[in-house]
Amino acid sequence: MKTRISIMGCGWLGLPLAEILLEKGFAVNGSTTSKDKLDSLKKQHIEPFLIGLLEEGIEGDIDNFLKDSETLIINIPPGLRTNPNKNHVKEIRYLIEAIERGKVKNVLYISSTSVFKDDLTFPVITEATIPNNLSKTGNQLIRIENLLEQNSNFNTTILRFGGLIDNNRHPGKVLSGRTDVPNPEAPINLIHKTDAINIILTILEKDVWQNSFNAVYPLHPDKKTYYSNYCEAHSLPRPFFNHSKKSTGKIVESSKLERLLNYKYMARP
Repeated sequence: MKTRISIMGCGWLGLPLAEILLEKGFAVNGSTTSKDKLDSLKKQHIEPFLIGLLEEGIEGDIDNFLKDSETLIINIPPGLRTNPNKNHVKEIRYLIEAIERGKVKNVLYISSTSVFKDDLTFPVITEATIPNNLSKTGNQLIRIENLLEQNSNFNTTILRFGGLIDNNRHPGKVLSGRTDVPNPEAPINLIHKTDAINIILTILEKDVWQNSFNAVYPLHPDKKTYYSNYCEAHSLPRPFFNHSKKSTGKIVESSKLERLLNYKYMARP
């Protein structure tokens, strides 16, 4: 049996990741905020925990969730779309205290390329680029990244994914038939769930800590071309784009990840 890994957030990405880790011989603790999911996690041999991060503290047995775990993967959205005034940083501070109590060795934080600001110039973003998005979500993610990276009680690696997709969950389906879609000339920055999971596995297997990576498929067609072609290929109504305002965006590069992890992307978005 390999070491135990705790995954905070066993949902769309975390659950298939947990299943693969089990196949590879890891013991896996998995958290959910839904009581209905506890039985299904248990049936898949994931040790289930009902955990909720709140501004007042942590609901659930966080200490046993982290007990004996060498690595914690934090894979939870900030939740600011539904609750824009929420203090997610405060929630993570409570989690950091629990990580310290549990003497967890490694933390992999799933962040987002939204920590980088869009611009009219479509800047090329690398891992050397200083995060600069001062939106509510971007600002809180930046503060959380810094809190984790600056903590000397555990090793942290930050993994910033672009837009996560798979065959079922794809923004092309959401944009299909819509009118007045903004930023038609902005480059896309997407990554398929298959690559996202394999990149996480590679970080774990190669024991790559105290690092930060951008993770985006290395092709960046403009939004109008990409989504129009997607809808046409899937027999969906094409979206209509608004060209009246200049597009803002960025090109997120992942060359450090490809180099240090010796990783080759497998699933073209």
